Amino acid sequence: MTDNRQKDNAAWRAAQQWRERVQQSRPSQGASGIRLLLTWLLFGAMLIIGTLLGLFLLIIGWAMLPFLRHRMNKRAEQVRASRAQYAGGSADHGGDASSGRSQRVLDGEYEVRSKEG
Repeated sequence: MTDNRQKDNAAWRAAQQWRERVQQSRPSQGASGIRLLLTWLLFGAMLIIGTLLGLFLLIIGWAMLPFLRHRMNKRAEQVRASRAQYAGGSADHGGDASSGRSQRVLDGEYEVRSKEG
């Protein structure tokens, strides 16, 4: 009784039609073993090639790290120098107060002045 109700159901009929279409679209069983083997071999080869390519790129990246670090340090030094120049500092801090030029004290810098009478 429930079997007849299931066959009258639209969803049941759609599922049956879907099964029939799937069975019709399956390839012949004659060459499936060879085709399956070739598919797995191709997949395995692609997996090995991808792994080797990834390993090669990883090694190249590691080899380039020292050059990148040197470049970044060089750039940081240029930024520090330009900031020091913008703030009024220079590479040679004379410290001579009698030279006539005004000196500004930056944060973190201090000057010890001797008491001359």
